[in-house]
Amino acid sequence: MHGSGGQAVFVFNWDCCYQTQVHSKSCWGCLMRIVETMQKADWPAIFSRVTSAALLLAGVLLAAGLCTATPQANSVPSIFDSHSTPADSIRHLSFFVLSVTGLIFLVVFSLLTYAIVKFRGRAADTDREPAQVYGSTQIELAWTIIPILIVVVLFLATARVIHAIQDAPKPAEAVEVTAIGHQFWWEFRYPGLGIVTANELHVPVSDPSHPTPTFLRLLSADTDHSFWIPQLAGKTDLIPNRVNETWLDPHETGLFLGQCAQYCGTQHAKMLLRVYVDSPEDFKVWVRGQQQQANEDEKEAAGRRVFERTACLNCHAINGTNGTGRFGPDLTHLMSRRTIASGAAENNSQNLRLWIQNPDSIKPGSLMPAMKLSDAELDALVRYLETLQ
Repeated sequence: MHGSGGQAVFVFNWDCCYQTQVHSKSCWGCLMRIVETMQKADWPAIFSRVTSAALLLAGVLLAAGLCTATPQANSVPSIFDSHSTPADSIRHLSFFVLSVTGLIFLVVFSLLTYAIVKFRGRAADTDREPAQVYGSTQIELAWTIIPILIVVVLFLATARVIHAIQDAPKPAEAVEVTAIGHQFWWEFRYPGLGIVTANELHVPVSDPSHPTPTFLRLLSADTDHSFWIPQLAGKTDLIPNRVNETWLDPHETGLFLGQCAQYCGTQHAKMLLRVYVDSPEDFKVWVRGQQQQANEDEKEAAGRRVFERTACLNCHAINGTNGTGRFGPDLTHLMSRRTIASGAAENNSQNLRLWIQNPDSIKPGSLMPAMKLSDAELDALVRYLETLQ
């Protein structure tokens, strides 16, 4: 603005206005191109890719959370919460394998992401053919030799653990147990102690300074089973006409849960397993109790007669009676167990009565038949069984 004689004269800078106008048109064109690109985008495909990536990330986070969960947060027995030497070896091997495979996943996923972003399709490349690569000796050697080395390392690490567990020496103080898998329950025999029990395995805790491991011979009475206590040892199959072995040396007392890990029939899911790790003193007390004869309570003689005069004695054994059956669990010390039906129900009067009267109500498909006793016979039999401490 120039002033002269009290008058003001405005002079416009047309170059500046022109530049402003050009700049506005450029921004508007850029905005229109963005809108056009968004309209042409394959939104279903983009949404699918984003969803897949989110699900993959959620799965990884969930797996990591389950692996690191404390026993209080995760009540399911976990191989990552080991309490025995064989289980410790398996846990260390599992962490090593997960580390290697996790690193492989990160490398492959990173390269895949890089390739997708770097070489994604662009509008300018619609009519242009990508560069053709017909081979690379270096790359081909890398993706051949590196996987071979990884497999060899994993094989050697696994073989070392298998050898350490399967070929472990048996000390003279070891407890020997024969475990027999039946449809759908477990039989445990202690040959050196003269004890026969079912479904609940008692073993002594093993002090590192004075190890007292438990060695088990695994047999099957009918079909394939698998003996598995995740916190104490790995899976070992029980196969008809074959003897397999495993061992435990628990480092602390407590209850550890297991499961038949091989499908064996209708009630495979309820072929449960309970392992009680006792202190040396408690284990000796349990052994003395199991070595005693069955209680002879004359007040419950009527119930004993029901047992001896029905089909019960064809399958079950009770010391001191004429029942010597082997098809079902030994009942000599039935009430010393906390569960019945291989862990499917708590061992109490009500469940015991229901189990005898109608086994399918607790364990559908079990091989135990309904006895069809009268109410008086059933009451007498239950009272008699409750004396078998």
